[in-house]
Amino acid sequence: MTSGLRWQFWSTVALILFCGWYTAANWATPEQRHASWWLPNQGIRLGLDLQGGIQWVLGVKLEAAVDHELEHLRGRLQTTFEEEKLTPKRLAVVEDELVVETQSPEDLARVEKLTSDWNVLERVRADDSSIAWRLNKSWAKDVREKGMQQVLEVLRRRIEDPLKGIQDSVVTRQGDDRILVQIPGGQVDRAQARSLIAVTGFLEFKMVQDAASTEDLLKAKHGGAIPEDMEVVYEKDRQTNAVTHVFLVRKAADLTGDYLEDARVTYDRQQRPVVSFTFNSDGAQTFATLTEKNVGKALAIVLDKQVYSAPVIRERIGGQGQIEGRFNTQQATDLAVVLRSGSLSIPVAVEQERTIGPALGADSIHRGLLASLLAVALVITFASVYYRLSGVYASVALLTNLVMLIGIMSLFRATLTMPGIAGLVLTVGMAIDANVIIFERIREELRGGKTPRAAIAAGFNKAWWTVFDANLTTLISAFVLFEFGTGPVKGFAVTLCIGILTSVFTAMVVTRLLYAVYPGERRVAELSI
Repeated sequence: MTSGLRWQFWSTVALILFCGWYTAANWATPEQRHASWWLPNQGIRLGLDLQGGIQWVLGVKLEAAVDHELEHLRGRLQTTFEEEKLTPKRLAVVEDELVVETQSPEDLARVEKLTSDWNVLERVRADDSSIAWRLNKSWAKDVREKGMQQVLEVLRRRIEDPLKGIQDSVVTRQGDDRILVQIPGGQVDRAQARSLIAVTGFLEFKMVQDAASTEDLLKAKHGGAIPEDMEVVYEKDRQTNAVTHVFLVRKAADLTGDYLEDARVTYDRQQRPVVSFTFNSDGAQTFATLTEKNVGKALAIVLDKQVYSAPVIRERIGGQGQIEGRFNTQQATDLAVVLRSGSLSIPVAVEQERTIGPALGADSIHRGLLASLLAVALVITFASVYYRLSGVYASVALLTNLVMLIGIMSLFRATLTMPGIAGLVLTVGMAIDANVIIFERIREELRGGKTPRAAIAAGFNKAWWTVFDANLTTLISAFVLFEFGTGPVKGFAVTLCIGILTSVFTAMVVTRLLYAVYPGERRVAELSI
């Protein structure tokens, strides 16, 4: 064996042993892996269909994204009117339209001039004193798409939160307005996970204009009606859900949770859990200015229209604060996760809920492994009988391929699903297929009169492009499945992609090295028969 071939041989052996090390980790429990000094502490992750768990299909109310965009434009228009000293009778969002009613036709002409360059709006109707717009189709489509991406990102951050994350979870888009959420295993309480998904988490800071113990008393202070630019918010007892305080605040928030940088659970002097938050630089400056101007007044911390606390501002506050709400530790932790992940300004609704028991997953694993072992046994038997020594080499390459496949999936923490096991079985057939192409090419060279050594070399060289082309087209198909598939389909694509790469390697490298170590010229010559 030449020095170059020796280096190639031992490099391949080292790679196989490394993959075998990770493969061995899958036969131990997580506790055994952590306790062992020689096993890696990770194995293949199992998908929802193999270890059981919860699956939700969520419907995203994308119409809310359009309403929020119209509200944003209404705010911009309000600011423009104030700068131009223009006072309309009405400026509001009605259903999916932005409506302006003016005092006179002259004012309406000014409004049209001020909005003439707003190309995101299209007029739907107008008369002498009013005008109504909608978002144009292209902008509305863009707003919906951005809203969908925002919902996906927020849900991923909530479920995969680094401090309270759910391992191996899946959050992916399904169609135009649905999201698939899968939480494998019994890692989390269903009600707890559902609350993380359902709560919008829209945090607002609003200065309290007035307060009372009941809404009737509050309205009585203002002549029985609430001013149009104000709203009533409530503080409730966490245990009984009874209203304890009623506050009058402006509809427009003085500061929102969009400026939050972090949120953590801490404890006050009485060792009660509270949620400490930190603003980014812009939020810290705004919060400091707000608190400095309102020393001695109450500031309501409102989450999803419910007041969590309304502390009196004693002094100027910088970029940090606390939310006190008589929480237990679990409630405080959930709130911190929601605040860290950001607000879900577009509501979602659970359209489908499915629970898979671990017993069904265990049965799937058992049957999948049985099918895989049966496939390997049949392929090895056929190869060894039909191709003799070359078939034995192909069988060794096949077993090496499986070790490398499982080892690489364990190394990169790939998720194995039931279709993934099907991909594993398919890989067995594809792995032996490459060897069959090589052996048939060697057989042709032997029939042409070449010596066994020359036939082996020619067979591998001439079969290379055929093997490469056949596997490349399958690899492209696997990439397409991974890109456009969801859940289990992605699992199949991942297994197939890795299996293709290891199949080509073991067929072209491992089998050839076995021939180099022991050519078995007399046995190889029998291939020509």
